[in-house]
Amino acid sequence: MQLSLIFLLMFYLASPLLIKWAARRFSWIDRLGTVLVAYVLGLIVGQTDFIPQNAAVLQEWVMNLSIPLAIPLLLFGSRLSQWKLLAKTGLTSMILAMFSVLVMVVLGYALFHDTNKELWKISGMLVGVYTGGTPNLAALKLMLGVDENTYLLTHTYDMILSGFYLLFLLLLGQKLFGFILPAFSGKRQEPSKQVHNNMVKQTNSKSIKSSVLLIVSSILIVVISAGAGSLVAENLMMATTMLLITSLGMLGSAIPKLRNSPHGFDLGMYFILVFSVAVSSMVNLGEMLHASPQLIYYITLVVFGSLTLHVGLAFFFKVDAETVMVSSTALICSPPFVPVVAGALNNRALVLPGLSIGIIGYAVGNYLGFLVASFLHWLG
Repeated sequence: MQLSLIFLLMFYLASPLLIKWAARRFSWIDRLGTVLVAYVLGLIVGQTDFIPQNAAVLQEWVMNLSIPLAIPLLLFGSRLSQWKLLAKTGLTSMILAMFSVLVMVVLGYALFHDTNKELWKISGMLVGVYTGGTPNLAALKLMLGVDENTYLLTHTYDMILSGFYLLFLLLLGQKLFGFILPAFSGKRQEPSKQVHNNMVKQTNSKSIKSSVLLIVSSILIVVISAGAGSLVAENLMMATTMLLITSLGMLGSAIPKLRNSPHGFDLGMYFILVFSVAVSSMVNLGEMLHASPQLIYYITLVVFGSLTLHVGLAFFFKVDAETVMVSSTALICSPPFVPVVAGALNNRALVLPGLSIGIIGYAVGNYLGFLVASFLHWLG
């Protein structure tokens, strides 16, 4: 391997560690979000001479390995028992939120499909990111064969609009939805210490042995899934592999040593950041700036249209305003933003149900995204 490629690989592997350190050191970086910082860093570096001309193969390898390794690590900490943390109202709100996303994605596809012949792929990614999160968006990029510029543009618009969405909820959501929906009827208190410790156990301690076990288990899942994927038709190989990785990652959560490890989520996010830096460094900024505005219209419809539909359905199902806001945040913005909204509502009792909804979204996002994309592609 050429020296320039070795330096590039070291940059991809080391920059996420630097970003995570900076996020702990500087609060404004933490508020921006590590994924956004990783994309900006990769985008800047990609426009310089640091990227050698023959880097494409290395970049493809980094991208195609980082997401498959990340997915099991993110799912190992999930629990089927987390469904028990969702009261009937929370479960209803989650289902209504997911349904609202699916309706708006299909509606948007019907309105804009003539503007982009591969909008069915973008639709699948939007289902994944708005029922799960960035890991699902990245996984569906690989599963559906989305090119790097389209992926980055979609994710850039997603982050911008999600920011406006979150600002709207924090400033106006409680007052506006309070006129339409019932008030929260539960106890506004911290969840029990025991349950809280089980949910955030990953932040309490560090263990090299535990981390090695997680990574080895993730590699084993990727190898088994890739081997099984190689047995199907070539055009189905990546989709089959990724769905198997997701399924085996969920099964891995049944193993106590994997489920209770304190490092699974952090290790998974490390590989997400590796992917983010690598994919954005491949983008041609000049081409991205000339993108069609229809894409931002589509994503705007999905984000704010699904929220509107969610609120309308919640009115008929008698779901309270605060549960709607927290469950919608968990899916549209991802689990890390749940405490932000719950804190603004002064309702810490919704933190764990909101986190549970987000984690469930991570688990189902790949399946829903792939199914919707395949259905829309079949429709033509």
